[in-house]
Amino acid sequence: MRTRIFIIALLAAFTTAFSASAQDYRTAVGLRLGSTNGITIKHFTKRNVALEGIVSTRWRGVGLTGLIEGHTRFLGVNRLNFIYGAGAHVYIWGEGNRGYAPYQRSSIAGLDAILGLEYNFREVPINIGIDWKPTLNFSVDNGFWGDEAAISIRYTF
Repeated sequence: MRTRIFIIALLAAFTTAFSASAQDYRTAVGLRLGSTNGITIKHFTKRNVALEGIVSTRWRGVGLTGLIEGHTRFLGVNRLNFIYGAGAHVYIWGEGNRGYAPYQRSSIAGLDAILGLEYNFREVPINIGIDWKPTLNFSVDNGFWGDEAAISIRYTF
């Protein structure tokens, strides 16, 4: 129930603030901490469009995720952005760790969505974000992972 309320609130904010400008930095690099932990790099290609790459770990494997994200001001608050987007991922497990992975496979690929908020500090080149990144994995039964929520802390430049 709380997840549904969160999604509805984010979508409502998106529709009310779509036309606002959102870019406060060009590139950001940092840590992503949550159900998967890793490194994130985000780079704006247009004023409100960014590409994000994530290298993460899960179940003793390595994941690579690429996302294209739209950014817009959240309810008109300066330096607070609503993030929405989509992308794809692949997770790879080594021979010794395959039994630890949920599907007994050496790799899984799939699609991702992302919804979140991020705040860009003016005084220091730091950005903090919170997001939910549900995934749909191919070639496996019950391939939906709805548990990927994280906090990202990035250095901006």
